[in-house]
Parts: sequence; structure tokens; C-alpha cells
Amino acid sequence: MAEKTEAATGDTVAGKQPRSVRVVLLALMIAMMLAMLDNMIIGTAMPTIVGELGGLEHLSWVVTAYTLATAAATPLWGKLGDMYGRKGSFMTSIVIFLIGSALSGMAQDMGQLIGFRAVQGLGAGGLMVGVMAIIGDLIPPRERGKYQGMIAGVMALAMIGGPLVGGTITDNWGWRWSFYINLPLGAIALVAISAVLHLPKKRSQARIDYLGAALLTVGITAIVLVTTWGGTEYAWTSARIMELIGIGVAALVGFVFWQTKAAEPILPLRIFRSLNFTLMSVIGFVVGFVMFGATLFLPLYQQSVQGASATNSGLLLLPMLGAMLVTSMVAGRITTSTGRYKVFPVAGGALMTVGLFLLSTMDTGTTRFTSGLYMAVVGLGMGCLMQITMLVAQNSVEMKDMGVASSSTTLFRTLGSSFGVAIMGALFNHRVQDTMAERAPASGAKATEQSATLTAEALNALPAAVRDAYQHAVSAGTHGAFLLGSVVAVVALVAAVFVKEVPLKGAGPKASEAPSDGGPDLAAKKAPVPETV
Repeated sequence: MAEKTEAATGDTVAGKQPRSVRVVLLALMIAMMLAMLDNMIIGTAMPTIVGELGGLEHLSWVVTAYTLATAAATPLWGKLGDMYGRKGSFMTSIVIFLIGSALSGMAQDMGQLIGFRAVQGLGAGGLMVGVMAIIGDLIPPRERGKYQGMIAGVMALAMIGGPLVGGTITDNWGWRWSFYINLPLGAIALVAISAVLHLPKKRSQARIDYLGAALLTVGITAIVLVTTWGGTEYAWTSARIMELIGIGVAALVGFVFWQTKAAEPILPLRIFRSLNFTLMSVIGFVVGFVMFGATLFLPLYQQSVQGASATNSGLLLLPMLGAMLVTSMVAGRITTSTGRYKVFPVAGGALMTVGLFLLSTMDTGTTRFTSGLYMAVVGLGMGCLMQITMLVAQNSVEMKDMGVASSSTTLFRTLGSSFGVAIMGALFNHRVQDTMAERAPASGAKATEQSATLTAEALNALPAAVRDAYQHAVSAGTHGAFLLGSVVAVVALVAAVFVKEVPLKGAGPKASEAPSDGGPDLAAKKAPVPETV
């Protein structure tokens, strides 16, 4: 009954109160901007933060603590929204994020900043899940692609503008305002959500699956630490990494077993019986793997090999992110008008594979125009995939599992990004070191150690032979990283081919007549049994 009431409410809101929906969507986009923009802004401000607080040896933990907390909290937020109501859980996550932001801005040493960033990450997990789940509640599947395309556009804008905004804030107001800027934006989102979003409150008699949440948190934490520390803090074959792998595998195996026994599992395994949902989880993992790897190595290549300024690092990605933004919007519009979507994951997988292969062909003679074209191809591919994966995943489950579906898709993308940065980074560093050893065995050691921090000015100050060797080394490193990315992208293409296209249901009385892939329409009480793997 609760599902039916909520479905009806969502359909009413979507169909009869468009102004209210627009206000809610604006608030949702602000919340998504908070979650996406934060890391981009902080990355630019980090040198200034370290200069004031010290603790350079703990620098990576400022990002790792946030990522760990976000990944661990994501499934829990999705389940809480399903059990107790989307609005309350979403507003709670905003409040937690804002508390973490305020505390981070007041941090007096690096230890405090790391701890407060973890608080921020706990809230950020709920922000991303809440945005997608609320859209799933309010907007019928047929209309959803258009709005999720807008959210993807916000994500792209955050990636483009984050470094520029971070640099401007840090230079003019100080690094603490990189955190304080979240407070007025978050307050606007809270007020809008509180006043305009009307969803029925839920009261679940089931108890939260604390054991499942603990096992999943331990497993995710171990995985993220392995991918973060492996090859950097510790050797991949070291005892510490082996211990973390063992802990992670044991925790995840225990989690899967417990989910078959729990009365109200944190991640119901039944949702993976839908072939489309499983395929979208795989594609989401690959998108995360590729996207964050690309955003890490492309600026490094353009700064080190093509001599671009680090100050405009956000603009360096404009061809890729701009193409992703436009394609996401177009894909959402076409999906809304036709109700069909399979062409986008197939085209996206193909374009992403081709684009990454083209990026792997870049060398020291590649022009910025040529590399920009290659980046645009990758962006077109990611734009076809970004929000279609969420749309199809949500359409493949029942309304009661909307939050779990959203959180699971977000989690797989987060884990993909963690693996992508770690594995592509390890390959990149290996190729750089090997090439430097060949071309500048004696004088190139220092440049190799600083491979991620050399600015264009510092690069020009190197002796010509060392500079030439270093540029060839970075070119070789990006070749290996992007070639691996293109191989991984083939997995997304293959998965997309097997997606079962069922026309998305639209709003209105006839919506319930359309079949679904395991999830009821907003106006329908029941849905046919989904296809199974």
C-alpha cells in the first residue's frame, strides 16, 4: 500500500505540479553539485592547505577518508530511504555533509581535517543516492532520461569548473572557504526540499541489517585501501596488501552469505536476478574505471608533454567533459521522446573503446587539437552511458527497491573509479620508470620521483636531455594506461549488446500497460517477473 501511495504521489507531482518538480530538481542538482564539486575544489586547494597545516605525509588521506566514507555509506543510505522514506534520509545526509564541511573549514591540523572529511564523505554517499532515488520516485521511467541527463550535465560542469572555482576561492578568500562555500548552497537545497518535496512517510517494522552493513563496510574499506595503497604506500606483494585482500574477500563472501539469511538485507540479492540490472552494474563499474582514470592522466599528459599550464587544468578536459554533457542531454531527450535506450549503451561502449584506443596512440608529437578530438570521442561514449545505466537499473527493480538500486549502481561506479585510478596508475608509473631508466638512467631519477608534480615551469628548467626523456616517459605511461582502459571498455560494449530493451513506460493511465524489466511503473501495483541471469 505504501508503494502504491508513493507511486501515485510521484505521478501526481510529475504530471500536475511541474513548477514544484522544477524547484525540487533545482535543489537536487545543487545537492549533486555539492557532492561532485567538493573533491574538485579541494584538489586545487591542497597545496595551500598543506602549507598551513603541514602533514604532507598524510596528504593522500584527505581524499582517501572521503572516498572510503562515501563508498561505505552509499548502500546504507539507499536502504534507509527505502525503509523509512526518501525525503527524511536525503535531508539528513545533506545536514551531515554540511556539518562535515563546516568542521573541515575549522580544522587546525591534518588529523582533524582527515576526520572531518570522513564525516563529509558519510553525507556525500547519501547525496548521490538520494538525488537518483528521488528522481526515480517522482518521474515516470519514460520521462526520467531527460532529467537524469541534466544531472549528468551537472556532474560534467563540476568536473570542468571545480579546479577553476577552487583556485579562485583559495587565492581570494583562503582555503577554508573551499569548505564553507558548501553551507549556503546546502541551506538552499534543504529549504527547497523541505518546502516543496512531498513524499509519503514510511514506517518499516523491519530492523536495519547491521551485520550486513558492517560486513559490506569492511569489505569495501579493504578494497579501497588495497587500490589506494597498492604500489604506492606498500608493494603489491607486501604482507599488508595481502592481509587487506584476505580481509576484503572474507568480508564480502560473508556479506553475500548473510544477505541470503537476513530478514531485511542491506543489498537484496534478488535485484541481481534482473539481467538488465546486473549488466548496468557492470557497465557502471567500467564507466567509473575509465572516467576517473582519464581525468587523472589527461591533464598530466597535457602539462608534461604538451606544456600546458596547470592553472587551467579543468579547461584541459573541456573537449571530453563538454561532449559528455551534450551527449547526456541529447540521450535523455531522445530516450524521453522514444522510450527506447539500448542504442545508447551500445554506441557508448563502442565510442568509449575507440576513443581510449585513440588516446593510447598519443606521443610527444601529438597536437592539442588532435588530443582534444580523441578526448571528445571518449566524452561522447561516456555521455551515452552515464545516466542511461542509472535509468535502466531503476527500471529493472520494484519501487520498494528504488533506493537500493540507485545506491548499488552508484557503489559499483565508485568502486570502478577506485580500481581504475589504482590499476591505471600502477601501469603508468611502471612505464614511466622503465622509460626513464632507458633514456636517462642517472639524471632522470629525481624527475621520475616527481612525475605527478612537475609543473610546466619546472619541466622547462630541467636539462634538455632529461626533459626529452621525461616527456617520452609520460607519453609511454599514458599509452599503457589508455590501452588498458580501451580493453576494459570492451567489457562495457559486450555487456551493452546483451541488454534486453523493453520500451520505458510513460506517465499517464496507459503507463501501466507497458511491460517492464522487473520493476513496476509508477502507476502500476505489480510488474511481471523480470528476466533472470
